[in-house]
Amino acid sequence: MSDVPVVFGGEVSSETLHLSEFHGTRTRGLDGLAIPPRSGLGGRVMEQRRPAAVSDYGASMSITHHFDRPVLGEGLKSILAVPVVVAGVARIVMYAALRERGPLGDRVGDIMTTAARRLGQEISVRDEVDRRVRLLATTRSMLDSDVSRTAELRSVHEELSDLARSIGDATIRRRLDAVAARVAASFGQDIPHDIRAQEVSQSLTPREIDVISQVALGCTNIEVATRLSIGAETVKSYLRSVMRKTESHTRYEAVVACRRLGVLPS
Repeated sequence: MSDVPVVFGGEVSSETLHLSEFHGTRTRGLDGLAIPPRSGLGGRVMEQRRPAAVSDYGASMSITHHFDRPVLGEGLKSILAVPVVVAGVARIVMYAALRERGPLGDRVGDIMTTAARRLGQEISVRDEVDRRVRLLATTRSMLDSDVSRTAELRSVHEELSDLARSIGDATIRRRLDAVAARVAASFGQDIPHDIRAQEVSQSLTPREIDVISQVALGCTNIEVATRLSIGAETVKSYLRSVMRKTESHTRYEAVVACRRLGVLPS
């Protein structure tokens, strides 16, 4: 706007307008000025969320005069203030000013209001992007926490199950199995209720469960053999037995079936 010698403005933060951007000013009196709601022309605009103008700032009866010194010190008389409103809140206030008395004119008002509307749309888009980024970060944090918790519970479940299988005392073994079941239930592990499922899960021997547990961790037959200190052919034999009992055709299907039966954590 070449016909407007002074343009300035700032952002609203914590319900206070902070002037920070200037073009055409001669002094630094307005720089950093903090304007609360209802104070001066900017405070009025911020509060009412609509444009306002004065043709003679120093003599105007429609505004307070808290900022006469910096405004008049800059020599400003005719001033138009336009808010940038987003979601019903003034986020920025823009000013256009003359150093002589008189209205700025409709053309200047149209330019300022159009600019405010476009800027408001840009801020709205930016706010939505920021909101989604925050939501994504929060969701990711929650998922990471859940994954970490589930992994730890699975580890505890495996240790309890291994310990139960190594105990000779039937009473202690049942107690450990009960605790393992409670741990499994805490992270959504399904416990079989139908008789057929219980029969299949109970038919699996401790060694077969050891083998399928290692397979569920992604181990190859050789790795399972090394971990359990048995031969690779023995691993294959146990794995074939598990697949037969669970009516599975592949290692993956056997793992899925054992998880569904509650033998392995989901």
